[in-house]
Amino acid sequence: MSALVAPSSLQGELADHARPGPVVLDVQFTVAGDGPDLYAAGHLPGAPFVDLDAVLAGEPGAEGRHPLPDPAVLQSGLRAAGVDDDSSVVVYDQATSLAAARAWWVLRWAGLTDVRVLDGGLAAWRAAGGEVTTDPVSPVPGGVHVDPDQLVVLDADDAVATARLGVLVDARAPERFRGETEPIDPVAGHVPGAVNVPMTDLLSDDGRLRPPAELRARFAEAGVDELSVVGTYCGSGVTAAHTALALHEVGVEADVYVGSWSEWISDPDRPVATGD
Repeated sequence: MSALVAPSSLQGELADHARPGPVVLDVQFTVAGDGPDLYAAGHLPGAPFVDLDAVLAGEPGAEGRHPLPDPAVLQSGLRAAGVDDDSSVVVYDQATSLAAARAWWVLRWAGLTDVRVLDGGLAAWRAAGGEVTTDPVSPVPGGVHVDPDQLVVLDADDAVATARLGVLVDARAPERFRGETEPIDPVAGHVPGAVNVPMTDLLSDDGRLRPPAELRARFAEAGVDELSVVGTYCGSGVTAAHTALALHEVGVEADVYVGSWSEWISDPDRPVATGD
């Protein structure tokens, strides 16, 4: 079942007053921390802001730049956003679903079962004529109980095993994978045995995910099929969730190495590969 929802479909769900609509969460995000400013400049009516850095990730450190969130912090943040145990949740970001995919993955890790991503994010919503507001949002607090570890989370040893026995997908740009440049982390290169499928290869020009047939063909080039054991990683564990979302759309349930490259290189004894 697809985890994506089109803007027109979401508009219909929100306009249907005969049944409870989904809880819509704004998770706009940039590495510079501009999410709150983006939210203030425009968001879906009634959608509260959930900060990826503060709620959907823990403190940066040896476990990576975006490690798993503390369950108590995540629970508090989701309750403040009006989420209950039985909520249907839709998450969105600016356009590419990069941050929204991280929210989709984390919420499912935390035990929520009905989580979808607005395909194309706020940009697609605007293009479809959806209303955008700058009004503040004060949702009725929810009572969700976070039950963590509902998804498999890879550690460094698991990543090695996945690269050896299955397919470990690196979602970063090719030049970062090859070790030619590294704009964020102190060491360049990739986990030995990984294959590179850049996030940009999975997106259409408007920021939506490519159709399943195109995604399936791209992953097949990397050796992935529906029978593959697959793990994903990136620089800090955000883009890795986006790749997991794209794989989900073609029927492959990938495990995410949340620590990703930023955690891998925290141990100088771990090997670093370069080139293709």
